[in-house]
Amino acid sequence: MSDKDIKQSYENAAQTMRGDNKTFGSKLTNEESNDPNTHPNLNSRINISYDNIEKSPTGDDLHKWQREHVKKDDQSKEGYPLNVIIDPAMREMYQVVHDAGFTNVFDRFSQQQPIQCKFCIEGLSCQLCANGPCRISEKVPRGTCGVDAHTMVARNFVYRHVTIGTSANIFHCHQAARTLKAAGEHPESGLKIRDTEKLKKYADMAGLNANQSIEKLAVEFAQWVIDDIHAPYHIPSKTVEAFAPTKRKQLWRELGLFPGGGYSEVAYAQTRCMTNFTSDPVEFLLNSVRLGVANEYQGLFLLDIIQEILMGTQEISMKQQNMGLLKENMINVVTNGHMPLLAHVAIDLASTDEWQQKAKAAGAEGIQILGHVCEGQQLINYEGTHNTKGYGGQEGEWLSQEYLLATGVVDMFMFDYNCTVPTMPLFAKRFGTKLLSTHPIIKLQGTETLDFVPEKMKEQAEKALNMAIDSFKQRKSENRKTYIPPHVSDNMVGFSTESIKKALGGSFDPLIEQIANGNIRGIATIVGCTTARYGQGGSNIFKITQGLIKNNILVLSGGCTSAVMEYTGLTNPKAADECGETLKAVCKQLGIPPVLTYGACVDIGKMTHTAKELADALDVDTNKLPLVIGAPEYLEQKAVADACTAVALGWLVHVAPVPSITGSDVVVKTLTETTETLGLGKVVVELDAEKTVQIYVDHIEKKRKELGLS
Repeated sequence: MSDKDIKQSYENAAQTMRGDNKTFGSKLTNEESNDPNTHPNLNSRINISYDNIEKSPTGDDLHKWQREHVKKDDQSKEGYPLNVIIDPAMREMYQVVHDAGFTNVFDRFSQQQPIQCKFCIEGLSCQLCANGPCRISEKVPRGTCGVDAHTMVARNFVYRHVTIGTSANIFHCHQAARTLKAAGEHPESGLKIRDTEKLKKYADMAGLNANQSIEKLAVEFAQWVIDDIHAPYHIPSKTVEAFAPTKRKQLWRELGLFPGGGYSEVAYAQTRCMTNFTSDPVEFLLNSVRLGVANEYQGLFLLDIIQEILMGTQEISMKQQNMGLLKENMINVVTNGHMPLLAHVAIDLASTDEWQQKAKAAGAEGIQILGHVCEGQQLINYEGTHNTKGYGGQEGEWLSQEYLLATGVVDMFMFDYNCTVPTMPLFAKRFGTKLLSTHPIIKLQGTETLDFVPEKMKEQAEKALNMAIDSFKQRKSENRKTYIPPHVSDNMVGFSTESIKKALGGSFDPLIEQIANGNIRGIATIVGCTTARYGQGGSNIFKITQGLIKNNILVLSGGCTSAVMEYTGLTNPKAADECGETLKAVCKQLGIPPVLTYGACVDIGKMTHTAKELADALDVDTNKLPLVIGAPEYLEQKAVADACTAVALGWLVHVAPVPSITGSDVVVKTLTETTETLGLGKVVVELDAEKTVQIYVDHIEKKRKELGLS
């Protein structure tokens, strides 16, 4: 068959399958590609102007504007997206990019609205086999294979969301363990073991001999973690046994939810999702909760512990955030993602006189590395990085990354998994930024990728910094136009189980006393992402948090929500004035803000650790705590896996926007009612901020009553 015949066969296939005589792929032009090599005229075609934009207020005027803005309740399609964007820097840079006609996240959302699929939104679309895609409706209540709506929705939930999110967090933990092992075996790697006491503590809990050299202990503990992750699904997990609450473990065993090795659990669940395998929707949902347990203890919890061993435990301090930290005459390196393993070695190097002098020899005032998205939230918290000369601060949430490059002063954008959007090569080409992937699991068109080799991290970090210096030289030689939004927020950061206990004098008793006497009614964790949807974009997170602190509920944040809390001033101790009277008094007495940022979305593992210690101190199971988990703008698969973790631990989980489960009343009833009757948690879906706050308040008061608290 000739090449011409092969091409014709595709056209014939399209006609047979869809009744169309031309495939969509044949209609695509270079403009629809994210490959920078297919955009030769990008600089001349995209005309950037920084002059004609409406500037955002600054300082106290900014916070006053933000609070008036969200009161207007005008965050609908009209006026979008500036009516939902409350980050002052992002507001300015959105105008720059939009006015130039350049693709960007908010404009792409608008373009998708007429064609977003209702079937997919409700979970009623299946593409697993060649008889499909099938879509279920009132007229067609089953797929071609016979699958009903309940099975389709539940299977999609596990396959498309929970297995991917769980595997991502476990993969992250695996890479962190590899890095810890390299730190013990290869001192020339540039890696350090900063928190030796934490290593000894958790190695001892794992049943290892903590009375050996730190290097050998690091290797042994790392291998113990790796071996458990790789264990078969039918062998009970050693990490869950070592670190999970005792009463929860008993319940999980009774319900068949105690997991084995994480990778094997994911493989088992995905195998069940194959066409014409399991058809019991409740079984799929319980499997999701089982994955949630693995997600926590072989993913979130242990990756947090290992990264703290390498980079230092959180330390409460005041730090800065947002685009105003970029400097025109500095070499600006932004590190993006969730796995700051190479980044912290690069920060160590950039902090030395040798590399600062190299930057000055290139004509710069120095070199700084700034974190973005969750990676930035981690770096701003670790005491081993945030006090170093080469560290510059935190930049923003995932929605802002395209606009960040549009400033024209980001010399290098290095990234690992995940939350680096596919259009970044186009922005990098237009604005002169060098891109570098630091892990082969994420590859973008026209972008260099490093293999992830912990043993060679110093060498790889040196390569990254040299690339940044070369990029700065090119920026200056071309005399490009640039603009840095002047906005910077001051935030109290570094909260964790250990740092809070330390601040309270070594015990949670003072916090428990404030909860018991009602000054703090309870705790809400506002975690996860931000979305580009109408009414969201950070606004929903902000409104809900405002409502909670006014009701004397202490808030913990993690993920891109932390950036929202930071640029709206809620992580500054001054925000105590916005609380209800009793929480305000507590915050002022302790000198803390009403929102305690734990850092990244992966730092949810540290929040569950805090909750476990509070439950232990009260001698109750975790489901008895006056606690609510909220993901008011959840985005992707890891957030769904994290929600399953919260359900496994017995907590109320609020999510918005609506997850793709509403196509089945059985699935909705199981997740919102049945799971709670089993001693697990449950899911609540609500879009309205005021109603959401009331749901949180009512649940916390219910839990207080069950504990015998007023």
